[in-house]
Amino acid sequence: MYGITGWLIAAERTRAVLVLQFWLNGLNILLDVLFVLKLGWGVSGVAYATLIAEWSGLLLGLWMVRGGYLNGYWRNWAQIFEPAKLKRMAIVNGDIMIRSVILQIGFVSFLFLGSSFDDVTLAANQVLLQFLHITAYAMDGFAIAAEALVGQALGAGAHGTLRRAVVMTSQWAAGLIVALAVVFAVFGTAMIDVMTTSADVRLVAVQYLPWMVLAPIMGGASWMLDGIFIGATRSRDMRNMMVVSFIIYVIALAALMPVFANHGLWAAMNIFFVARGVTLAIKYPALEASIG
Repeated sequence: MYGITGWLIAAERTRAVLVLQFWLNGLNILLDVLFVLKLGWGVSGVAYATLIAEWSGLLLGLWMVRGGYLNGYWRNWAQIFEPAKLKRMAIVNGDIMIRSVILQIGFVSFLFLGSSFDDVTLAANQVLLQFLHITAYAMDGFAIAAEALVGQALGAGAHGTLRRAVVMTSQWAAGLIVALAVVFAVFGTAMIDVMTTSADVRLVAVQYLPWMVLAPIMGGASWMLDGIFIGATRSRDMRNMMVVSFIIYVIALAALMPVFANHGLWAAMNIFFVARGVTLAIKYPALEASIG
């Protein structure tokens, strides 16, 4: 499924990706309702629903990419297993894996450190993290578009096309960032009320809601530049800048948490977002210069 989705994105068949994800998740939801609520299968019902949805999604995905098998290129084993290309792919994947692991360490450390507070604050943080998920998933659309367009421009050696792709996707993303910040500011309290029924958790979550209003603005550049650098396969820069950003995040945690407690924790996370965006932005001119 990951391989098929990546192939479709690279081929700019994003509508097919949407259909595939809609089928996969929609079927999973329907089968969960049927197996768990109607038939009473409990956890086993959830497992069966996921199994069926994933395998049916794989079959649908294979049907969507059938054209890739009709041209006969898949029989060219020498090209598929060319050592230089396999080495390059391994290096890129390795860099991205390291970068992703460090990113996950950052979020896991956030949860770990948040657990040092009382249970209500911990629960409120979990609710507020859903705002970050909403932002990340919303931004993914433009980041993925940037991946495909930047990769196409670099492959063609078209400097002007690269810049237009970056500017166009970033402008749309900026509009979305502002919209999300406004939505969180205006409807954030109502969204919290939907996510939890605990009055105490609601009260504490609202106290830290301003950090969620800031999060799209602070993190927008990092999400977009991630997509741009992935599309350009500049994985070494992504890895190195993530290391630098994580160090800045750790320093921010050490400086802010002892003084501002949970506010310091959220401030450090936002600083992490900013650091990721700034460090990648510093590397961006070299990316453009690499194609003349």
